[in-house]
Amino acid sequence: MTCATVRRWAGSDTVGGMCGRFVQVSSPELLVDQFGVDEVPDPPLEGSYNVAPRDTVYVVRDRVADDKKRRYLSELRWGLIPSWAKDPKIGDRMINARAETVADAPAYKRAFRQHRCLVPAEGFYEWQSQGRGRRKQPMFVHRRDGQPMAFAGLWSAWRDPSDPDADWLRTCVIVTTDANRLLEPIHDRMPVVLEERDWERWLDPGIDDLDSLQRLLVPSAEDRLVVYPVSDLVNKADNDGSELVEPVEPAEAAALPTAGAGAGASDGDQGNNGGQLLLPR
Repeated sequence: MTCATVRRWAGSDTVGGMCGRFVQVSSPELLVDQFGVDEVPDPPLEGSYNVAPRDTVYVVRDRVADDKKRRYLSELRWGLIPSWAKDPKIGDRMINARAETVADAPAYKRAFRQHRCLVPAEGFYEWQSQGRGRRKQPMFVHRRDGQPMAFAGLWSAWRDPSDPDADWLRTCVIVTTDANRLLEPIHDRMPVVLEERDWERWLDPGIDDLDSLQRLLVPSAEDRLVVYPVSDLVNKADNDGSELVEPVEPAEAAALPTAGAGAGASDGDQGNNGGQLLLPR
């Protein structure tokens, strides 16, 4: 039996902003079929219903070697460390990159030009304000058709500049954009979810038309997504399991024991309720 690789790094029990938690449980075999991957890592990662910053995640990358392009399913740490950084702690603040500035921001502009990737996810969490003095309500967002999402991502390779023999650390960031009308009442930002027709263009390292790439970084259509309340067990990064994505009534969620602080700045009314996501096993 092949042992799975553990995702979590020490100190990752933190809550990020939008997008600060997501679900990644699809097997490498499913992702190979979904994204046309040529090479996969071994052993596989453990699936997680509560991916947090600093966790190791699967990303899909295209790389060219010997004039041949191949597609890889790679394991990268979430929280991009720019190649010029002196201290890897900068990655803790770089889990999201704004689509509006990604082409020019010093931390991301090189990756936007050369190192684009897809981050597969079954869905993501956001926290909605319930009014002054009340804890926030966790909400889960997924595709209506139940298929994995493909977040637009960027990646970078970093090595400790004080140690020429140090190993390379590969990290990634998720690109975000304005929330669509479905999610606006919950948060003003959302991950860029690329449609399948745009995967090839986003991943192609030979594309140098940056304006055309930036035009891909738009909110998802409202009718593609479903959002519903879930238990606040997701608030604590150590909690994991399919029960985290089971729908609950808001009152039921509020009655559960507090599991930690909520994530993100949210306000407004509850988003559209939908059916529970049937996740791959």
